[in-house]
Amino acid sequence: MFHVEQHEAELSAVAQRVFGARTELAERYHHSLSTAGVERGLIGPREVPRLWERHILNCAVVGELIQEGETVVDVGSGAGLPGIPLALARPDLQVTLVEPLLRRTVYLAEFVESHGIENILVVRGRAEQPSVLQEAGGADVVTSRAVAPLAKLAKWSLPLVHEGGRMLALKGSSAREEIDRDHDELARLGAGNLEVLECGGNLLPTPTIVVKAERIPRPARRRKKR
Repeated sequence: MFHVEQHEAELSAVAQRVFGARTELAERYHHSLSTAGVERGLIGPREVPRLWERHILNCAVVGELIQEGETVVDVGSGAGLPGIPLALARPDLQVTLVEPLLRRTVYLAEFVESHGIENILVVRGRAEQPSVLQEAGGADVVTSRAVAPLAKLAKWSLPLVHEGGRMLALKGSSAREEIDRDHDELARLGAGNLEVLECGGNLLPTPTIVVKAERIPRPARRRKKR
C-alpha cells in the first residue's frame, strides 16, 4: 500500500511540474476519462489505474518538441490523446483535434466547451478530407498516437503541415523498425530528416518515444515539351 501511495504522490508532483497552473484542469480531464470516457467506450476500464503515467503525462511531455506559439493538429484524436494533455500543458499552443467518429467528437467538444478551454478546436472528419485540410491545414506540427503504421500516418499527416512543418508520431519500442520498413514510402511522401526521439526522460519512469519527420519540399515536375 505504501508503494502505491508513494507512486501516486510522485505522479502528482510530476503533474504539477508539467501542467503548472492548469493542473486542476488536467485532474478534471483525468476524472472525465476515468468515468465518462469508460462509459462511452473511449478508454478501456483496465487503463484507468495508469491514466496519468501511460496516457496523460505520456502525451503532455511531447510539448518538449514544440516551439512557443506553434499550431498543432492532432490526427485521430480519439479521447483527446495526445491533443488535450498537450494543450493543457502548453496554453501558448493552438491545438486542433481531428476525429472522424461522432461519439468521440461529441465527447471532445463537451469537455472543451464545459471547461472553457480556448486553445483547443474540435474538427470532425478524416485527415485526408478536403474540408479538414481547409480548416486545419497549414499547421506547424501534426501529432498522432496509436493511429496507423508510419507510412499511412505520413500520408494523412504531412499534407496538414506547411513545408518545413513536422510530424510527431507517438510510437513504441518498434519505432526504428517502422522507419526502416517504410523508408522508401516515407521518402516518396516527402517525409525527411527522420529521427526517433525520447520525451519526459527526466520526469517519467518510461520516456515517450516519438518519431519526428519534416515535410520537405518536393522537386517541381518538369513539363513535357510538345
